[in-house]
Amino acid sequence: MSQKPAGRMISIGASIAAAGLAAVGAVTADRLWRDRRHAVALGTDEDFTVTPDEVRVVVADDGVPLHVEINEPEGWESRPTIVLSHGFTLDLRCWVYQRRALTEAGYRVVAWDMRGHGSSGEGDPQSYNIEQLGVDLSHVLDQVVPTGDIVLVGHSMGGMTVMALAEAEPGLFRDRVLGVGLISTSAGGLHRITWGLGSMLGGAVNRFGPRALQQLSPHQEFFDSLRRGGKELQEFFVARGSFGSPVPLSVVRLTADMILDTPLPVMSAFTTTLEAHDKRKALANMQDQEVLVFNGDRDVLTSAVHSSEIVEAIPGAEHVFVKDAGHIIMLEHPELLNRELLDLVVRSERSRAQPARPAGGRHTVTDLSKRRRDLRARPARGRSRTGA
Repeated sequence: MSQKPAGRMISIGASIAAAGLAAVGAVTADRLWRDRRHAVALGTDEDFTVTPDEVRVVVADDGVPLHVEINEPEGWESRPTIVLSHGFTLDLRCWVYQRRALTEAGYRVVAWDMRGHGSSGEGDPQSYNIEQLGVDLSHVLDQVVPTGDIVLVGHSMGGMTVMALAEAEPGLFRDRVLGVGLISTSAGGLHRITWGLGSMLGGAVNRFGPRALQQLSPHQEFFDSLRRGGKELQEFFVARGSFGSPVPLSVVRLTADMILDTPLPVMSAFTTTLEAHDKRKALANMQDQEVLVFNGDRDVLTSAVHSSEIVEAIPGAEHVFVKDAGHIIMLEHPELLNRELLDLVVRSERSRAQPARPAGGRHTVTDLSKRRRDLRARPARGRSRTGA
């Protein structure tokens, strides 16, 4: 088939899909989303802005500019710097609550956008792999955190990036990395993802999804035109795939903006490396650090199987398993994660002063304060019943 007929077929297919989505939106999705809104704290739009004390551009080894934001509270010099690496199709905005809490606690915080994401530049499609992200993180550390102790925190693909750095530079971990936070991530075996659809349907998505994304990626403008319509449908699917409990609509919209702002060619190129990702051996280079593994029971991307494998490979790792939590857990349960990250940093500082073998464990927690807020935000349905 020639390029022009092939292009027309893709356009026709996309048009049919768009029409189908419109029909679903009119008949089904609108009702589903309205039902879900009963469990969403609508409220007023929240300001997710974090004003950095410094903005830097770190040039990667292949010339890609990497956007970095730094917050430096008074007195941070005697404490470790906390470096935050976001996940696939997100950007540094996802760390808004953690940046605020960690800075307020007196720590220097560095957040950066990965290549092809947020305000960073795009690279050659061949450069979109986990190993290159590890190299990028190394450049960020060299330029922005050249000395002093470090705590590395990564969510999803950001956690994989930390693993890639541990594989490439074990000496850095021995000498300067005090602690590691691995949030909703995996050390390998992502072919097991079911997307919450069961093994059969989830397997079909894994087999055909990357190919469909590759075919759609040259048609960014058409995708953007679809995006401008059907906002409620987008928000419905983002909420369903990202969270395991009610969240404010403003959080859903922030998440949707980050995901849909990621260029299709970037999404497509990264799917190969995510499927091939295997850094289980690199976890051995984290055995002397304080390690936090944090994930949710309703995560449809990196389920408890993945976090359990990480914990088994790192004796003494602290495993916090959160009930009613999805993949974008730092926006869904920010107070829980903030508390655990601060505890991680304190333990890391203590281990520098008094080296000892970490002694972790698994803790299943429920965010009771959030659950109470969710119940208050949910309108009453029918008559209340009382009884003995």
